[in-house]
Amino acid sequence: MANSNSLTVLVKPKLTEAANMIQKAVSQRKTLLLVGKCSVHYTGRAKSKLEPGERILIIKEDGSLLVHRPVGYEPVNWQPPGCIFHVQARDNILEIRAVRQKPRESVKVFFDAVQMVSALSLVDSGQFSLYASEEDMHKAILLNPSLLEEGFKPISYEKKVEPGFVDVYGVDKNGRLVVVEIKRKIAGKEAAFQLAKYIDSVKTRAVREVRGILAAPNIARDVQRLLVTLGLEFRALDPRKCAETLKRTKATKLEAFFNEEKQDG
Repeated sequence: MANSNSLTVLVKPKLTEAANMIQKAVSQRKTLLLVGKCSVHYTGRAKSKLEPGERILIIKEDGSLLVHRPVGYEPVNWQPPGCIFHVQARDNILEIRAVRQKPRESVKVFFDAVQMVSALSLVDSGQFSLYASEEDMHKAILLNPSLLEEGFKPISYEKKVEPGFVDVYGVDKNGRLVVVEIKRKIAGKEAAFQLAKYIDSVKTRAVREVRGILAAPNIARDVQRLLVTLGLEFRALDPRKCAETLKRTKATKLEAFFNEEKQDG
């Protein structure tokens, strides 16, 4: 057994020892990590049973529970924050039950062998910064065109033209066609020339005025002068704002989904 003020570890403990440690750690709102052979039963909106196997169980200080297989990043069973835990060891089985009241559901994890159990007091005040890929930036503009400019209306993205694929294609508030080239990092001269080729290709088939916009967090030195020479424009586009747009959209969709679930229930 290893012990410190912020970490307690039991290696191959008796099930009664593990149960006592788990019960104490849960009451103290510590983070728990268990490794061993277990099976899992879920009852709630549906029912499921996971046959015995060696897995990793995590109980977090907010009352959430996750059961992980040895491979893959997603839990095979989980419960969200706010669970009430019941722990007992009898008949050579360690049972951990995580219960939620609304909706009424529970996950029961049965261990017949525990390789390791640890209880930790963790401190995490670090800020999370979310950044978007170029594909995410495309999607964000489609979801919120005002990220590019007011009045912009997307028509399509990844549009095939002679030199390649236009990132985003649409019309502005005055009805002019707009070809958008998006870069996640500082855009250089190559991006400007690439956009110019797209514009030339679109102009051969368009019957109205065509604008070209290079959208990126920033542009390299002397690129602004090149854009003016080529008749193109620059718009500052922050990947973090794009990521926030996608995050809000996902949250809204999740909220709508849960509202539908409540209505159906």
